[in-house]
Amino acid sequence: MQHENPDYQLHIETPTVEDYRRLRLIAGMSPKSEEAALRGLPNTLFAVTIHFQDETVGMGRIVGDGGCFYQIVDIAVDPAHQGKGLGKMIMAALVDYVKTETPAGAYISLIADGPAQYLYAKYGFEPVTPASIGMALPVRKA
Repeated sequence: MQHENPDYQLHIETPTVEDYRRLRLIAGMSPKSEEAALRGLPNTLFAVTIHFQDETVGMGRIVGDGGCFYQIVDIAVDPAHQGKGLGKMIMAALVDYVKTETPAGAYISLIADGPAQYLYAKYGFEPVTPASIGMALPVRKA
C-alpha cells in the first residue's frame, strides 16, 4: 500500500518499544510503562508503522485471540505530521487485514476517543450503544 506522498512509507511491522511509548505520549494518549510495552508488543497480531525519513511518525496495531476477537488499538500519528492522511493510511491497512485475514463471525472492535470516531466511521465502524457500552478496569497507572 503506497501513500500519494512519497515522503511517507507504510511498513508492516510492530513499532519498537521506544517508538510506541513516544508516539502514544506525543499523540496525547495515555502513557504505557516500558514493562507493559515489552510484554504487550510481542503479542501483536498485525501492526503498521509510518516512516518519514528515518523516524517513525505513525502506528496502529491489532491485538486479540486470532480467531474470535480482534481489537484495533494504538492508532497514533505524531502531531507534526497530522493532517496529511496518515491516520487514513493506517486505518486502511488495518481494515484490509481484518477483512482478508479474519474468520467468519470474528468480532472486530475499537474504542473511539473524541473526533477519531468520524475517521473510524469511514471504515464501517458503528457505535454499539445502547445495546452495549465500552467499559474499562483501571488497575495501575503507568
